[in-house]
Amino acid sequence: MADLFDSLPSGGAPAPDPEPGSGGGHRPLADRLRPARLDDVIGQDHILGPDAPLGRMLDAGTLSSLILWGPPGVGKTTIARLLADATDLHFVQISAIFSGVADLRKVFDAARQRRRAGQGTLLFVDEIHRFNKAQQDGFLPLMEDGTILLVGATTENPSFELNKALLSRAQVLILNRLERADLERLMSRAEVEADRRLPLDPAARDRLVDMADGDGRALLNLVELCLSWDDETPVTPEALSVRLNRRAAAYDKTGDAHYNLISALHKSVRGSDPDAALYWFARMLEGGEEPRYLARRITRMAVEDIGLADPQAQRLCLDAWETYERLGSPEGELALAQALVYLALAPKSNATYVAYKAARKKARDSGSSSPPAHILNAPTSLMKEQGFGAGYSYDHDAEDGFSGQNYFPDGMPRPNFYLPVDRGHEREMRKRLEYFAKLRERRQATGSTDSS
Repeated sequence: MADLFDSLPSGGAPAPDPEPGSGGGHRPLADRLRPARLDDVIGQDHILGPDAPLGRMLDAGTLSSLILWGPPGVGKTTIARLLADATDLHFVQISAIFSGVADLRKVFDAARQRRRAGQGTLLFVDEIHRFNKAQQDGFLPLMEDGTILLVGATTENPSFELNKALLSRAQVLILNRLERADLERLMSRAEVEADRRLPLDPAARDRLVDMADGDGRALLNLVELCLSWDDETPVTPEALSVRLNRRAAAYDKTGDAHYNLISALHKSVRGSDPDAALYWFARMLEGGEEPRYLARRITRMAVEDIGLADPQAQRLCLDAWETYERLGSPEGELALAQALVYLALAPKSNATYVAYKAARKKARDSGSSSPPAHILNAPTSLMKEQGFGAGYSYDHDAEDGFSGQNYFPDGMPRPNFYLPVDRGHEREMRKRLEYFAKLRERRQATGSTDSS
């Protein structure tokens, strides 16, 4: 991309906005760079490519109702608009935060009138998980008779937040957070649109991408701030952090750009720094963050980064969460702060997390391999004749409660997923693992299940 900007100035003000009367006043950069074609959408090829779900639907002319599930700033609204263009449907957008029953009734009546006139409607519902069960049920008849094609957007897990009846009539598509390369492409598009380079040195450009943390809209808002600067000398990462930290506080209160702060909080806990963890925790609360979101993320830290090195950590986080629910703000936030300090000073292990991911990969790669016959139940005579359960050793009958039998599919080399660290409680788990490994090796060598 460097050649593309050889002729662009590196300083001065960005290109002027259109004159009044030439199409409106100032338009935010994120709006000016909104893709005009589905092919221009960045970072979502897994759903938009020729062989991907939406690509196949559009090619076959059979677009169905959709639920777009993904984090903020990844293109949910843009994709919905472009789908309407691609299918010649009238686009209507509402937000579940600001719309009530009366608003829905008006939208539905207008869609029925369009249908009678031969025009279909693509109804885009932002934050659809905010609608209650009755409101969600209201979409069903119009989806079934073709009055509307519903495209809902949500940042929450649809399995938990949306009715089963609604989910059964729509396909859920997961949108990814934007990768670094995607954000860099977006930043380059912004520079072309502004007809100038960002006044940042290379390290500061990298820092800006980090601050966006996968959110394209957040990146463009930050880029627009940077383009307003008239520095002749490129801004350094340190100067960038100072400037954007001051500006980001108000921006964060909109609820669209918290990922950089939660990342700092999580990494401070992982890095065993309770003071830094408390600082980022306070920054998020001062920015208007929902404490329940923080309670959930703190509990996740216990599971992901502490694990079995301190089994008490997860329970303590859940207790702190419950305390917050009982006390509310601001008193309940102290319980969350106490949990945070405990996690920061607890022994750390992600051994279970790593083992879980490795086991999931092995499960995908190994296909439908059957369990070994000796651990299959045999409730019928036919199954017994087939050898189900034959040769099974009941572990409680072994003197030390351990038979050492194989529980993986026949022919599969025994994998070692769980590798506990030599810290905290996992030090004891490691000893037990090594003890059973030696017993297993001895039992399999001798074919015995007793301890002699």
